[in-house]
Amino acid sequence: MSSQKVLVAGSGKSGIAAAKLMLKMGGDVVLYDSNASLEEEKLREKFDEEEAKGRLTVVLGDLARTDLLGVELSVISPGIPLDAPFVAVLDEAQIPIWSEIELAFHVAKGKLAAITGTNGKTTTTALVGEILKTHFEEVFVVGNIGIPYTETALETTDESVTVAEVSSFQLETIMNFRPDVSAILNITPDHLNRHGTMENYIEIKERICANQTEQDWLVLNYDDPVLKEFGEKEGLKPQVLYFSSTQTLKDGLYLDGDDILYSWKGRKETVVNVHELQLLGKHNFENVMAAVAIALRMGVPMDCIRKAVKEFQAVEHRIEFVLERAGVKYYNDSKGTNPDAAIQAIRAMPGPTVLIAGGYDKNSEYDEWIEEFGDKVKYLVLIGQTRDKIAECARRHGFTEIMYAEDMAEAVQVCAAYANTGDNVLLSPACASWGMFDNYEQRGEIFKDCVRNL
Repeated sequence: MSSQKVLVAGSGKSGIAAAKLMLKMGGDVVLYDSNASLEEEKLREKFDEEEAKGRLTVVLGDLARTDLLGVELSVISPGIPLDAPFVAVLDEAQIPIWSEIELAFHVAKGKLAAITGTNGKTTTTALVGEILKTHFEEVFVVGNIGIPYTETALETTDESVTVAEVSSFQLETIMNFRPDVSAILNITPDHLNRHGTMENYIEIKERICANQTEQDWLVLNYDDPVLKEFGEKEGLKPQVLYFSSTQTLKDGLYLDGDDILYSWKGRKETVVNVHELQLLGKHNFENVMAAVAIALRMGVPMDCIRKAVKEFQAVEHRIEFVLERAGVKYYNDSKGTNPDAAIQAIRAMPGPTVLIAGGYDKNSEYDEWIEEFGDKVKYLVLIGQTRDKIAECARRHGFTEIMYAEDMAEAVQVCAAYANTGDNVLLSPACASWGMFDNYEQRGEIFKDCVRNL
């Protein structure tokens, strides 16, 4: 693979990382982006001049068949849908399409844990990373969490362990990707604007364990009917370890009152009491159980696991406490990019809440989320493309305390004016950030800045 000529599609973070990896391995790279307004020189500045000399070609705009001369493989960035026009050109030329994680997997060494699911991926991945660091010397935390897997692949060794947060976009184009331990946390409607049907979305998520063998492990949510059924499927190769927040499991991790228990082959032990955790909400207890399950199957002793879960704090942008002002607590849940994630944030709020929501439309339905408001959500402040759609849905469900804001600064000001002592202000948009913001991180940072500037 090192001497191959590879087309890397997408010039964002993962595309650049994949291209750099190929150059480091001695391959030639055609870096392609359909955005013709990008500047070639600025893209070239991201690469080592000596490494890229004579081996990096940049193509912007349309991809021609002639651009593919000598290309044996293409690596596609997760943000690019497989129905993009240039993909047809690759198919016609019979060039294999790999995801960025597939490329990294072929290069990386050591053990791998991979985590997917609609919600909770980032928190669980970060927590697994912290647990692994208590026992292993070399730990890499990669994927959707912010560091492309290809960025660290060459640094891995036979002794290192990697934990990767993996999205459905990345799983669409895997070939041989095989984690030692994989996990699917939950599956609820998301990204249907890209995947089309729920059945297709489920099938893509389940690919995470497609190449696993009887020696490998798959961690599943027993309370998710789709995943419970999947775990019992005939012909499923990896061994399954379940977790549950509602059922007592003969084997697995489960919530018993306020205790998280681990039961295996007739033995039970308490992992932690939930009041010892620094995370809010039942969904986070599920994330902890999933992380403990993964860590156990990666070979981490229980004492190390206990210490790490007690010390772990909420991930930035995921029900992150910002500050308290005039008796009002402000929480940043910008990572709540779909209704189900936003439901978990509402449930986690300790009292009456003024909610900021709205953003890019991913063809989501908002009924269940609004039904969750109950007596907890006092006011709904809406921003972004979906505000009319959400407002109309809220009114259908009898919720009328709705206000519009033109930007985040105005939304925060409105919340501060309407929140009383003892209330919470929560940014949990139930929508993607695109349109108003570059990404959910930027949205969360702007929210936090606006809160601090009150």
